[in-house]
Amino acid sequence: MYLLIPAAGMGRRMGSSRNKLLLSLLGKSLLSWTLEAAVNSKYIIWIGIIGQSVDFPDFQKKILDLSTDKHIELIEGGETRQESVYNGLQALPLAAERVLIHDGARCLATSELLDRCAEEILKCSGLIAAVPVKDTIKVVDPSGLIEDTPDRRNLWAAQTPQGFDVKLLKECHEKGRQLGWEVTDDAALFEKCGLPVKIVEGEETNLKVTTPVDLRVAEFILAEARKK
Repeated sequence: MYLLIPAAGMGRRMGSSRNKLLLSLLGKSLLSWTLEAAVNSKYIIWIGIIGQSVDFPDFQKKILDLSTDKHIELIEGGETRQESVYNGLQALPLAAERVLIHDGARCLATSELLDRCAEEILKCSGLIAAVPVKDTIKVVDPSGLIEDTPDRRNLWAAQTPQGFDVKLLKECHEKGRQLGWEVTDDAALFEKCGLPVKIVEGEETNLKVTTPVDLRVAEFILAEARKK
């Protein structure tokens, strides 16, 4: 299995002037935690980290700390996540028929989740890790009035990894570029192209570290995991 890790985002909501994936979480960077899960995967043989070249020297240090023989490549990202994943797809080895895409900021995802998605993507053309929504969701109009309350039994919160047939995902990205689509994840491109995307049960602890509060929560989760 081949893995792309979008890692080009800055830490504005984190209140940081640097790439948030270089911030420390219990003595290791967020990126290091993400890479550790990928390196421990039974199936992942190639990892592409998509970032900005200014961060590459720091990324390289984190890679060297892993002491792994798995191939890890640094790929120049774009101005948006969508552009970055497009660049990552172009950098995949020709042998790659399936790919997992996992946000670097979801640094608590386990290697077991990565492996479950790697196994499942061999049986379908597109999937995402997700968890059932617990909160009641409100659809609100521009004036702040509630328009609808969808049945939460049909609602799932999207996570990563997301997995795809490489050829189909490349075609979806090309179509998106031609038609000017702007999406926040690759599953949305698949959906816009009328392709099915399967849900794989994610992990409640697989949060995206975006704010200082998220960082504190992640520290608590990891500390509890260490105790066990």
